[in-house]
Amino acid sequence: MTAPAPRPARRVACPGCGAPAVYGPENPWRPFCSERCRAVDLGAWAAETYRIPLREGESEAPADEAPGAAGGSGTPDG
Repeated sequence: MTAPAPRPARRVACPGCGAPAVYGPENPWRPFCSERCRAVDLGAWAAETYRIPLREGESEAPADEAPGAAGGSGTPDG
């Protein structure tokens, strides 16, 4: 009995630049094509470039920190 032929490495588009990237253990930066694309993406996350847009009428503060929320009356005794 012969061993099955190894499957070719799957290729995906790099999320950074769109170049083909090997999606397998031989690519330490997967799904990115290079360390540079991975670092650029990490920098975008650190700079908060990736954000979910607010819907109309929403505030930027989370509900537990919004003015008027429980414990957040803004008064010294509050």
